[in-house]
Amino acid sequence: MPNRRQHDHIGNFNFKVEIEGVTTGAFRNVEGLDSETEIVEYQDGDDIILRKRPGRTKYSNIVLKRGYINTTELWDWRKAVIDGKIERKAGSVILCADDGTEITRYNFFEAWPSKWKGFTLDGKGTDVNVEELELAVEKIEKG
Repeated sequence: MPNRRQHDHIGNFNFKVEIEGVTTGAFRNVEGLDSETEIVEYQDGDDIILRKRPGRTKYSNIVLKRGYINTTELWDWRKAVIDGKIERKAGSVILCADDGTEITRYNFFEAWPSKWKGFTLDGKGTDVNVEELELAVEKIEKG
C-alpha cells in the first residue's frame, strides 16, 4: 500500500517519459509542460471598457534532458528532421507515486525534435554527460 494520501503533494522527482517508438533511456529533467491562450482585445464604438476575448492557444516546446547513453535512437529521429523527413510522434509525461504507480499523465501530440543539444566536455570534470532534446508539440492534454 502506498504511503501517500490523496491530498499529499506530488514530488517532482518521480516521473517517466514515454514517446511512441522510443525504447531507450530515462530522462532526468522535463520542462515546458505549459500552454498559453492569446488575448484578443477589442472595443465597441465609444465603449470605454477594453474587452478581452480568448484567441488561439499555443503549447510550449517540451525540453527533455537525460544522461548520455550510447544509442542513436533520439539522434536518428532528430537527423531525419534535418534531412527534411518529419516523423511526428505522440508521448506522455507520467507523474508517479513513491512505488512507481501512475498518479496522472500529460499526453503530448504531433511532437518532432526541433533541437538537439550535446554536452559540455571538461577534462577535469566528474559530471555525467547530459544531452537535451527539444520537442515541438502541437497539443498537450491531461490524461
